[in-house]
Amino acid sequence: MPRSQHGGRHELGQNFLIHTPSIDRIDSLVRGTRGSILEIGAGDGALTRRLAATGRRLTAIDIDEHRAHRLARSLPGVTVRQADALRHPFREPVIVGNIPFHLTTPILRRLLRETRWTDAVLVTQWEVARKRAGIGGQTMMTAQSGPWFTFGLHGRIPRSGFTPAPTVDGGILTITRRDDPLLPGTARRSYERFVTAVFSGRGRGLDQIVAGAARIERRVARCALARADVERSALPRDLTARQWVALWTALAGEREKGGLTGPGYDADSRVERGGRKE
Repeated sequence: MPRSQHGGRHELGQNFLIHTPSIDRIDSLVRGTRGSILEIGAGDGALTRRLAATGRRLTAIDIDEHRAHRLARSLPGVTVRQADALRHPFREPVIVGNIPFHLTTPILRRLLRETRWTDAVLVTQWEVARKRAGIGGQTMMTAQSGPWFTFGLHGRIPRSGFTPAPTVDGGILTITRRDDPLLPGTARRSYERFVTAVFSGRGRGLDQIVAGAARIERRVARCALARADVERSALPRDLTARQWVALWTALAGEREKGGLTGPGYDADSRVERGGRKE
């Protein structure tokens, strides 16, 4: 096949999924969702053909114009476009794709900023899938997104399940938008700043880290942690989404008393007390 104007296989991160059990698993996960589908990184169409069999409206994109044109000819019932996943609009409710491994983080960041989709089923590097799903502890990105999204890990794909084989295994990651967010959208920027400050903070014990991040007295941080049912010995990566929200809520309560002026507590922030608690 001719070389794409955007580069060769290495530049485009082309490692095509051929692992049938993983394709079966992705197909099953997608069939548990509803609505039209956007596939990013369609490649030679191994996954596209399975998605087309769902009978739902399907748009498939690939940055390689030659593969996009060939796939369009072989699947006339599918809308196939040559497009960049970092620029193409995510309007469909369901996003599916074998993400180029070198673009995983920017695509995930963009995806988590979009507002229209409800479910994503993605192939990423194994370690990325594990971390985003919170296996072994949450990452900062997962903690920042937790009030609005849930993450799941649904299997490991051996490197031999791709052609050509990458240097690492892949993983199947799902991201689902919460029907009932744990915090209002208006709190998101402030909340993300707070999570960043805690993850990057220093101290012995989470109470000292939180105190430094929120610029409050350590005793106040201890009270907030107790109200959130979080141990002082915990690390930021150990907190669940609901614990993060409970901690944010407790600190927001202290802010209302006039005690907080640090990251995430600027004067323009309007945080609803508590989000949702179950």
